[in-house]
Amino acid sequence: MDGVRATSAWVASQSSHVTIDPAGIEKVAETMKDSIPKVEWDFEGIHYFDNGPLTVQYLFVLDALNFCFWPDEELTYDHLAAGLKETLQNNKSAFDADRLQKYTGPELRKMLKWPRPLPLEDERVRLLHEVGLELERSFEGKASKLVESCQKSAAKLVALISQHFPGFRDHTVYRGHQVFLYKRAQIFAADLWGSFKGQQHGEFNDIESVTMFADYIVPAVLQQLGVLKFSTALSDAIMANVEIHSASEEEVELRACSVHAVEEIRESIHRKSGKQVLSVELDLWLWAFGIQCSSLQHHRTLSIYY
Repeated sequence: MDGVRATSAWVASQSSHVTIDPAGIEKVAETMKDSIPKVEWDFEGIHYFDNGPLTVQYLFVLDALNFCFWPDEELTYDHLAAGLKETLQNNKSAFDADRLQKYTGPELRKMLKWPRPLPLEDERVRLLHEVGLELERSFEGKASKLVESCQKSAAKLVALISQHFPGFRDHTVYRGHQVFLYKRAQIFAADLWGSFKGQQHGEFNDIESVTMFADYIVPAVLQQLGVLKFSTALSDAIMANVEIHSASEEEVELRACSVHAVEEIRESIHRKSGKQVLSVELDLWLWAFGIQCSSLQHHRTLSIYY
């Protein structure tokens, strides 16, 4: 994830639509330095968890599909997680690699008990097929084999996923420079770490290498906290629900500046308190803050990456 940090920092240094306010960084760090957030993954409710390889398979399918809910105002991440959980509880072979390669849009809707086409439904189906095909071809059909091959390194896992699964290759070009973000690949590593409590399939010796997960919610939270400042034109577009196109300067800056801002908050907390905090922990705190804020207005981008 060094590439994610380095390229996000470069975007932040060039950014014209989104800027990072150092005073906002210091204020948030001061607030959090004595109460560093602790990660609590909810695997008692909407998620499937059996403490074994089937949970890994579930999480990989979940994170392959974990993107772009906003075009449907009623659809949420919880529908996806709970629908996949129930599917697996009813049929333990539902996410076998050969089955994943055959699902259709209507069948995916049925899993989620959703009455109409899903946002980017064709892309979701394509990614299910991709995951099933490559798991079968390279990892004996099992996401747990993919995880085992990374030798307890989250960084190696992200690299391996981006190498084998094109749908996870979350990178783009900004002003002639390639920028790496890898949101869904990183969140798979974090989901494993959080759900297995750093043990078994979730044991990584470098979990600190994982960055925050550049999505819709966290940039809006960082703006509300005074960490990010948006140009007038970008603020107006977000407030008017105007689509911000994928790979546009505005969209790349929103995501990359969020990654760099969280790294700056993390470093500031360490300077102030001597305590180490993970970007994963900061991300979870910011995301939880955001989903509890009903008035939060986030940017709108159609993308398979978040």
